Amino acid sequence: MANHDDSPSFLARLGLAFRLLGNAEAAAKAARALQEQAAPAPQPAPGPAPAAPVAPAPAARQETDPSAGLLLLGLLQREGRLVDFLREDVAPFSDADIGAAARVVHAGCRKVLDQYLSLEPALPGSDGTRVTLPAGFDSRRIRLTGNVAGQPPFNGTLRHHGWVVTGVRLPEQSASLDPRVLAAAEVEL
Repeated sequence: MANHDDSPSFLARLGLAFRLLGNAEAAAKAARALQEQAAPAPQPAPGPAPAAPVAPAPAARQETDPSAGLLLLGLLQREGRLVDFLREDVAPFSDADIGAAARVVHAGCRKVLDQYLSLEPALPGSDGTRVTLPAGFDSRRIRLTGNVAGQPPFNGTLRHHGWVVTGVRLPEQSASLDPRVLAAAEVEL
């Protein structure tokens, strides 16, 4: 898939996502940054503003339990060797060698996604098609890029349809296992 702007590549974004899975503090900071980015810029009032109703205080954030994310990352490692692939310095390898390794990683990771998650596009359609976003579109599912000005409806080009998880079927976790151990070290005797 082509990179259409200055955003990080798919693999770079995937690596960042997995780093956030294991670090609750960094994930909370990233979530706050995304909320701030999505918030509309305040508009100056053209005179004395009427008294605004007092909004209730936001609900306290709970610390995220990283065990489910670590379990999923462990499954991706077990079936697709994803962590090994992402941690490997691929610079010395040929494109053919990297491509062959990527096929193995892809097949294993896809197996995990198919087995444990139900996914659907956040916005139906093929990349490159023209779309119209009506007023009230779900900004949690759709991110606007480019020259964003004015009010909806917005007309634009779908660059990526996004993904939404509609079902999760992770296996039970044994209390005797440490979820931080994505892959145990192997020692041959």
